[in-house]
Amino acid sequence: MEGGRIDGKLEMSDSSSELVKQSGDEISHLAIDIGGSLIKIVYFSTNSKCSTNDEAPTLSKERKEVPNGDLNHHILSGRLFFVKFETSKIEDCIKFLSSKKLQQCGAQCHHSHADDKIKIKATGGGAFKFTDLFKEKLGITLDKVEEMESLVAGANFLLKAVNREAYTYIGGQKEYVQIDQNDLYPYLLVNIGSGVSMIKVDGDGKFQRVSGTSVGGGTFWGLGKLLTKCQSFDELLELSHQGNNRVIDMLVGDIYGGLDYSKIGLASTAIASSFGKAISENKELEDYKPEDIARSLLRMISNNIGQIAYLNALRFGLKRIFLGGFFIRDHAYTMDTISVAVDFWSKGEAKAMFLRHEGFLGALGAFMNYKDGNADLCPPQLVEQQTPKSSNCIVDRIHNSTRVRENENGAIDCRLRVSSSFKIYDEVKRC
Repeated sequence: MEGGRIDGKLEMSDSSSELVKQSGDEISHLAIDIGGSLIKIVYFSTNSKCSTNDEAPTLSKERKEVPNGDLNHHILSGRLFFVKFETSKIEDCIKFLSSKKLQQCGAQCHHSHADDKIKIKATGGGAFKFTDLFKEKLGITLDKVEEMESLVAGANFLLKAVNREAYTYIGGQKEYVQIDQNDLYPYLLVNIGSGVSMIKVDGDGKFQRVSGTSVGGGTFWGLGKLLTKCQSFDELLELSHQGNNRVIDMLVGDIYGGLDYSKIGLASTAIASSFGKAISENKELEDYKPEDIARSLLRMISNNIGQIAYLNALRFGLKRIFLGGFFIRDHAYTMDTISVAVDFWSKGEAKAMFLRHEGFLGALGAFMNYKDGNADLCPPQLVEQQTPKSSNCIVDRIHNSTRVRENENGAIDCRLRVSSSFKIYDEVKRC
């Protein structure tokens, strides 16, 4: 499983059994996005206090009246956390959830004690596919939220509420973009999951899926697994670091004797045909290095996404292109390839912008959807994003069976406005 960001880079941990042992978190709101390849979870916890030592976080629950004097609601201080699992390992996700305590409001527990039902917001195709599994293993009802609606709501939330969320990646350098909330719309949201969706966003709740492609993260993972025998997305991504795509890709220079095709603006180093050299060389698959195959595959898919994204932005006259989804993963080569593709096809007029919490748009959107006809339940509202008291503020995580310190790039310090009827509910059914 993977949780948060460590030093700005997403890290994978397979030690979900260790995380399950840490069952002290009290979760007031939790939402889940179950995709074809990955399960993404966003939850708000009041049990994570900033610390500057190696001790486990201590309970920190702060309840205040809201500023307008509304006694029906109060404010909780805590953090938003971001966790993911492979969908093929959904049992690890079940174990993780079973170790957590859910509280009313966010878990939408209906009062009748023996007949209490726990509902959590869920989006993605897996919210339908795994309905019975969550009910059987955890006693949880998945309250389904429309997928595209969730993606847009999550993106809008991040772009409006979180500082230093969007950034460009040019020439190996990140540059954070200051978002003007009065000039945010319209924009193109490119969500790269197993497949790719292109969504034109015109405002809160105003959007249209205008295009997409089946060639996305699932393609990279699936073909990569077949061609290199890598067993995980992260293993394949790491392998691509060491590769050289020019060994397999046919370049313009390979066709023009090392020269540029300057008449149409193609450099000799531009890719004329991905995997094209395999046609003319008398080699079999085993004659190519797995790392070169991984690099070429990553380049091919990233270039394709960048080009399609720009063409859709051009189609609707959009200058802002935001990219989300777990395909990117803060990976320098991927971001550089997409950025170069957008810059090339737009002749420098458009820029690809990436999101720090890229893979959690759907889960965040579902999280923001908590509401109910019962007056005791209210949707969570971000009151303010807290500034940590110390730059050394940490959250303990388990990574490869070793404790690591997570900085502020992953979890978001914030305060939530919730109903005054909010109270602790019993732990989720153990599996």
